[in-house]
Amino acid sequence: MKFISEEQSAALVTPEMARAAAREALVLAASPQGIVFPAVLAHGTVPADRFSIKAGVAGDLAGLKVGSFWPGNAARGLPRHNSAILLIDQSLGRVEWVIEAGQVNAWRTAAVNAVAAEALAREDAGVLALFGAGHQALHECLALAGVRPIRKILVIARDDAKGAAFAARLGEHGLRAELSGAREACEAADIVVTATPARAPLFDAEWIGPGTHVVSMGSDAAGKQELPPSLFAQARLFCDLPAQAVTIGEFQHYRGDRARIAAIGDVLSGRAPGRRSAEEITVFDSSGISLQDLVIARHLVAAFENRNPGDQHA
Repeated sequence: MKFISEEQSAALVTPEMARAAAREALVLAASPQGIVFPAVLAHGTVPADRFSIKAGVAGDLAGLKVGSFWPGNAARGLPRHNSAILLIDQSLGRVEWVIEAGQVNAWRTAAVNAVAAEALAREDAGVLALFGAGHQALHECLALAGVRPIRKILVIARDDAKGAAFAARLGEHGLRAELSGAREACEAADIVVTATPARAPLFDAEWIGPGTHVVSMGSDAAGKQELPPSLFAQARLFCDLPAQAVTIGEFQHYRGDRARIAAIGDVLSGRAPGRRSAEEITVFDSSGISLQDLVIARHLVAAFENRNPGDQHA
């Protein structure tokens, strides 16, 4: 068994690697070659301590990702989110690679939304409304700024002090950011991203104007909800994997014709259209799938072997 530590994987991952892996994984997920197994959602002895297992297979790739969220870690000065990817040698049925991937997971998730935005957001999209100021939010902003000319970020946070500190962090990365109310931000935005653990809509559908691209990436379990269902009737609907989006993603709250939900991999492969006009509202439900983890793991292994040819064993 070979091992890549958290420190090593964090040093190896780049936004470019993450975007390339995300595109490859999304195309695989929409093809007959890619198989994504139902996610296992679980918790520790303390119900607030949660973890998930996401497994999949595509050609020579097989394995799983274990992701955890331990909210009490913040008081200990430790990350609340952790992640580990296991790649399985299909010829032997043994775990070949174990990769600690907490930081990688943040880049992987943001890269998926950036790749989707390339197909769905207007090319001139410059104002980003962001719900949330937590672990994932910074990576979302950086990834989207890499594919669209983001000139202003409007931050909506439950805690004003935390939101202000987050806006200052964005400024350190050369991004102009300021705190905003939810309605004002939505009405001004070209892109709206929700990165929260919410269980009720964060805004009203009427606040979303023509041409807006909306991303929900916080809904990844039954009962979670960030978007108003009435938005779906007036928008075109996309996701990473339809079968998962309607069970644990944002589209679990959609009661319309599920044939309207398109896999973004079909758009990237040219089998389905992306944005068709400047006036369309598009919604991308990003609940996170195993193939995203397995593909970026393969990229990390290649980078690790190239950089450390004689130091690969735990």
